Amino acid sequence: MRRHSCAGCLARLMFALLLVAALAAGVVYYSVSRPYQGFQKPVILDFPKGTSTQSMSAQLAGAGVIQNSWAFLFARAMRPKARLLAGEYQFSEPASVLTVFDRIARGDVFFYELTVPEGSNIFDIAASIDRFDFMKGADFLRVARDPSPIRDLAPDAPTLEGYLFPSTYRIERSTTVKQLVRMMTDLFRKHWRELQPSVEVNPAVTLASLVEKETAVAEERPLVASVYANRLRMGIPLDCDPTTIYAALLEGRYRGTIYRSDLDSHNPYNTYRHAGLPPGPIANPGLAALKAALAPAETSYVYFVARADGSGGHQFSENIEAHNRAVEQYRQHRR
Repeated sequence: MRRHSCAGCLARLMFALLLVAALAAGVVYYSVSRPYQGFQKPVILDFPKGTSTQSMSAQLAGAGVIQNSWAFLFARAMRPKARLLAGEYQFSEPASVLTVFDRIARGDVFFYELTVPEGSNIFDIAASIDRFDFMKGADFLRVARDPSPIRDLAPDAPTLEGYLFPSTYRIERSTTVKQLVRMMTDLFRKHWRELQPSVEVNPAVTLASLVEKETAVAEERPLVASVYANRLRMGIPLDCDPTTIYAALLEGRYRGTIYRSDLDSHNPYNTYRHAGLPPGPIANPGLAALKAALAPAETSYVYFVARADGSGGHQFSENIEAHNRAVEQYRQHRR
């Protein structure tokens, strides 16, 4: 009877231990799988390369992303082969420890977006970059003035202006200006290959940049390109206002409008003083402007002036008499 009683006690003890273990496991699993939010505003945490699991867990718990640091360590014990990736992570919604762990394991890092609209020049891009606290516009300008990354494709390009393709780029705090420039020139290369042109790159991109800056009306781009193509063929100066502005920008003297001194400038980008195309692009054209420069419309136009109706369109003319009439109409409407 005693042996039977002892055996029964042992069985009950084992059952109790198993029950406690099961309950403990349930509590632990509940802790790592239950969504939690201990913060009021979105939290951004940066984990540099080499950050330990223990350090990550402490930062996550301290920021209120997880409730207990030990739960993150338990998740690591559950998934010992997972590789936790360095980077910046944003947490804005309730999430379980397992969800947080999985995000870091797959490198779901937080990205900043840099939008480069069509027609932006390097100065515009630098100003946009200066809005970030981890990258400097001055550093971007320094790198963008070196045409080396595009030299094999456009050996005559004086800078990377024109080859920093307009798009929205996702960057991290660890992204360098050289890496950003590489993204932009790589995207230009991709689109240029798709166009399959058989012309010199720098003159074509330069013409496209003039077209991009002169009109935002899609159907006008081939017409503007035709005006400049005709003028180039006839040896007439392009008289392109945006090139005059760009020359002033390069010399740090642009004052928001074009002055007589700007038109008289001997800067090689000033197409009022120098016939032919400027040395390089004056902005970064989009795909439509590139297409227009590669295939201008067949016209006899050699002049154009903005319409005064606010449409953003232009009046195109074949001779100076018609152009002067269009200019006078513009001035009268403005008055």
